Amino acid sequence: MNSPIRVFLADDQELVRSGFRMLIEAEDDLEVVGEASDGAETLRGLARVPADVVLMDIRMPIMDGVEATRQIVESRLRTRVLVLTTFDLDEYVFSALKAGASGFLLKDARPAELLNAIRTVAAGEAVMAPSATRRLLDHVVPTLPSTPDGHDARLDVLTEREREVLVEIATGATNAEIAARLYMAEGTVKTHITRLLAKLECRDRVGLVLLAYETGLVRR
Repeated sequence: MNSPIRVFLADDQELVRSGFRMLIEAEDDLEVVGEASDGAETLRGLARVPADVVLMDIRMPIMDGVEATRQIVESRLRTRVLVLTTFDLDEYVFSALKAGASGFLLKDARPAELLNAIRTVAAGEAVMAPSATRRLLDHVVPTLPSTPDGHDARLDVLTEREREVLVEIATGATNAEIAARLYMAEGTVKTHITRLLAKLECRDRVGLVLLAYETGLVRR
């Protein structure tokens, strides 16, 4: 039997942490290994007890979730960050994703959705709440810098097919949906995504989505 996925809870509301703990510890393949009420405490906790996934709140005292995420990623820990938000400050969620978070969910996500997201992130994939992705991008895309002529040199390394796959990823399409729309095998889609991650130096699928909007390849 595989070891349980180790989850660390970072949220300044004790009631929220208690609810997440009860939900997670009811699952045989998940366990809560620590809790913290701010980013600094989260970093200290992770230094003592390794975790696979941190459920990270954004707005916390002393050190917010954005800075905590940045330090976790820069420390090269194997810990991945899943941001949970109420969408009161969308730009902070965007900053956390840019800092290296592996995805985000709304705090009112269904229990099954949250549990699946934890497992997905622990497996090295990225999670972006489908219902919330468009709302987030609608807030942050107008603030992104754009090149004067609409051209970004970072995309010059891509083939036309890779560009098409990147556009589909940015719209939130799954691998199966991309395969159907572009008339290719799902395995071929995965190969294209692997090449995109390498060529564009993105950590995961979230990074590809953000870069597609940053470069102007995809507009609102």
